[in-house]
Amino acid sequence: MFRVLNFITLIRYVAVSASVISVGLYELLRNYLISDLPIIRILSITPWAVILVIFLITNKKISRFVWAIFRRFNRSLYPDLNGTWRGEIIIEGGKTIEARAIIRQTLMQTQIDLHTATTKSLTLETTPAEESGQLKLYYSYRSTPKNIEWSTYTGSTVFDVRAATEEPERALELSGYYFTDRKTTGRVRLQQISKEYDTDVSYY
Repeated sequence: MFRVLNFITLIRYVAVSASVISVGLYELLRNYLISDLPIIRILSITPWAVILVIFLITNKKISRFVWAIFRRFNRSLYPDLNGTWRGEIIIEGGKTIEARAIIRQTLMQTQIDLHTATTKSLTLETTPAEESGQLKLYYSYRSTPKNIEWSTYTGSTVFDVRAATEEPERALELSGYYFTDRKTTGRVRLQQISKEYDTDVSYY
């Protein structure tokens, strides 16, 4: 399993990017500002280059932009799940409940707020993964029922992540079985309807 960006790969990207930026800044300074700048000065540039790279990959908007560019060239990269989602939960007995969700995702973490008319579920842990070429999202959550007489409970789901529609839209879909500590099971299916993640999807 891995985060959206593998941690080892992240370290390599930071190291390579910082080196490239440091050399680039050194050459820029030497050619246009300080012609006799000694090569040893590159060591004083490198820490600032590292800070710059770390800021870029941890800034949500910038990282999403870079992420989108890389995915244009490599479709096997984990997709950007940020946005508003709608779908349904099929509980035991076959009853279907409407569901809405907001997903907030960075290169380092994924948060899912899942809402129905009777419960709110917040993320405990998520782990993007790839198994035999199939993208997955492991999701653990805590649900708080609307009815104050019902106790909170925890559950987990292994979502399949796939394209629900063909090009050019390629809306994403999450689908998987859930299990809770109340010994209940069911199935969840969500489809991405928007890339915006600052909307209100709560029922109450």
